[in-house]
Amino acid sequence: MKTEKDIGRAPAVVMAYAMIEGLIGIALLVGGGRLITLGGSMFYAAYGLLLVLSASFLFRRHNYGVIIGAVAFVLAVAWSFVEAGFDFWQWVPRIGIPLVLAIGLALVTPRIRPSNAPAKVPARWVAGLLAVGLVGGICLAFVPLPLVAPSTSGSPLRSAQQDDKDWAAYGRTPDGTRYAPANQITPANVGKLQVAWTFHTGEVAKDGAEDQNTPLQIGDKLYVCTPRNQVIALDADQGTETWRFNPHSESPVWQRCRGLAYHAASVSSGQMCSKRIYMATNDARLFAIDAETGKLCNDFGASGTVDLKRGMGTAEPGVYSQTSAPTIAGDLIVVGGRVYDNISVGEPSGVVRAFDARTGKLAWAYDIGNSSLTGEPAEGQTYTRGTPNVWAAPAVDEKLGLIYLPTGNSTPDFWGAERTPAEDSHSSSVVALDYRTGRERWVFQTTHHDLWDYDVPAQPTLYDVPDGKGGTLPALIQVTKRGQIFMLDRRSGKPIARVEERKVPKGDVPGERYSATQPFSVGMPAIGADPLSERRMWGMSMFDQLWCRVAFRKLRYDGDMTPPSIQGTLEWPGFYGGMNWGSASVNRTNDYLIVNDIRLAQVLRLVPRGETDRIIASAKGSGGAGHDGINPQGGTPYGALLSGFMSPLGVPCQNPPFGTMTAIDLKTRQIVWQRPLGTTQDTGPLGFKTHLRVPIGTPTLSGALTTRSGLIFYTGTTDYYLRAMDVRTGKELLAKRMPVGGQATPMTFVSPRTKRQYVVVTAGGARQSPDRGDLIIAFALPKAGARR
Repeated sequence: MKTEKDIGRAPAVVMAYAMIEGLIGIALLVGGGRLITLGGSMFYAAYGLLLVLSASFLFRRHNYGVIIGAVAFVLAVAWSFVEAGFDFWQWVPRIGIPLVLAIGLALVTPRIRPSNAPAKVPARWVAGLLAVGLVGGICLAFVPLPLVAPSTSGSPLRSAQQDDKDWAAYGRTPDGTRYAPANQITPANVGKLQVAWTFHTGEVAKDGAEDQNTPLQIGDKLYVCTPRNQVIALDADQGTETWRFNPHSESPVWQRCRGLAYHAASVSSGQMCSKRIYMATNDARLFAIDAETGKLCNDFGASGTVDLKRGMGTAEPGVYSQTSAPTIAGDLIVVGGRVYDNISVGEPSGVVRAFDARTGKLAWAYDIGNSSLTGEPAEGQTYTRGTPNVWAAPAVDEKLGLIYLPTGNSTPDFWGAERTPAEDSHSSSVVALDYRTGRERWVFQTTHHDLWDYDVPAQPTLYDVPDGKGGTLPALIQVTKRGQIFMLDRRSGKPIARVEERKVPKGDVPGERYSATQPFSVGMPAIGADPLSERRMWGMSMFDQLWCRVAFRKLRYDGDMTPPSIQGTLEWPGFYGGMNWGSASVNRTNDYLIVNDIRLAQVLRLVPRGETDRIIASAKGSGGAGHDGINPQGGTPYGALLSGFMSPLGVPCQNPPFGTMTAIDLKTRQIVWQRPLGTTQDTGPLGFKTHLRVPIGTPTLSGALTTRSGLIFYTGTTDYYLRAMDVRTGKELLAKRMPVGGQATPMTFVSPRTKRQYVVVTAGGARQSPDRGDLIIAFALPKAGARR
């Protein structure tokens, strides 16, 4: 029997619930109404209206409030199923608030005056069942959900010869496959990996610097470089420093050293500088260093240094720099360069140059804007300014005598009216040169008249793919920011996998010109490139999902390759990728191509020149170039305002995953498996760490390593783990916690001294993480378990 006190308390609980329900309903009704005016879904307004009606009846302690609230919940469930199907992560923002409100409604129902309560409704049982569903959903959030599950245990691994050759190039070998034929660490024992040694470089990656280095291994030494270009030689088994070279490189922005190059000169063994390490720096110098002593090779260039700014003309510090490893092609060192994006028309040249590995003398120059200039420019002249550059690492086929250049686009990225025919035909392309002479052999373009910053960001992968007739074809596989994967005959540049020219949306900005079609690699899977729609908008809750849906409707998005606009364009895939500089790996034992991707949409708005100049002036001249904020694009009618397409809580507006790893069988050219990569443990809404290992799939940077034993190693997620996966199935076999995250491709080698296999990673901090370090970490099996 209820007392007067109980009766008094009951309405207070009901009133509190009704107030919360009503406020939520008003917010959704107003936001949903705005969405309807933009041509969007009617659900939010309808659901909000039902909540408001339910709350109004509950304030009067009328059972209609319960009935209407129940109808609202059923509507939310039905709508979620229609829009999201069985996609778990799509359900999260749609059903979270309705489910919590339904539980609350069931709990307060018995407190309504008995005379008006629905008869025979087991409210507490309903609340319990709904709570079980809520708990079940929370538990399911911690379960890895593959996007494509392997239909079998995967393609069997072929036997392959053990190869203990050094990791002597950025991608281990000049073909850029990132495959190591070592099999000491296997799927059966990888879970036993432990830290063998840790080395601190003494240079923490901060203030804009990023540690993205993949070490080289030559004999019993490792060679690493730091973001500001210190080169350090380490004992491969002990991790102790042998020597250090500091070039005192200075750059105000974008300090990175992704790799080094190695070359053994044709001189008698033991002679000074018979083995050389080459490094290109952030301030545009090329150094030749004795691999044994760390001393400069004085017979190279000017006392061991070549000035890469020669012939480049005027360039502010940091505008022209080198971030990728130099490339060895025969007895030549080939270097391109990074040009700081979007400052103005006519930035430094994208010229590619080759230097004699012994003397440092210029062997040839490849200037897209002036094919007749094959050496240094005449006094007072420069290489053609503003031409497409090569900032990612090339690949080399020594048998064919070709080097393959992944080109960027002419600056600025988002306005192309002033580009020349030569620039337009070579931007965002793969260009094959005779590496002995620098003469062009063929060009294949991945994006015509690129207005999206879809430069080719990754080292090409050279691999002889099965032809289906028992033989192979010499292929070049190029991953792109667009998520397209092109497979070309590397002898001719002709597609092996079918490429189709498709019509794309046309722009309407006065003065700009547009390509009517773009190439799509329909003979290979596209990764993370499915078109967006309002249904795919996401958020942590129904509120920020609604915000994202409204934002989506305000932007111009007509599908893939929607051009920049004054209104504001949603760019998908974004200019981070798709795939980025980590490139791809091929496991030679089963012909699987392994790629990881980034799935983040970008918002791009062209800003008239006057407004651009005012924004920069109001920021006291800090308007710069890059990927976010106002980009000047000087010399053009428009600046470019760039931002990530994020909710107010700082999470991507499109649905998860935000990064995946995919295996493609090169025999069938089909996806074998695809899984989200990375958890929310070290990231979260508003920049706060969740400390929860929710495998939602986070943006991935750097590349993967594959081994003869059938393993994939990877570190480039936002959480702080070295992961090992079974190459056949994608199953995670190891997640080894690191002190900070990494954004470099791992490498592996078998020590010539101890015959022990090591996996080495650079851990300087995950991208955009505040946690930073200076670590080189070597993992190995316990010594008792190490075997040949």
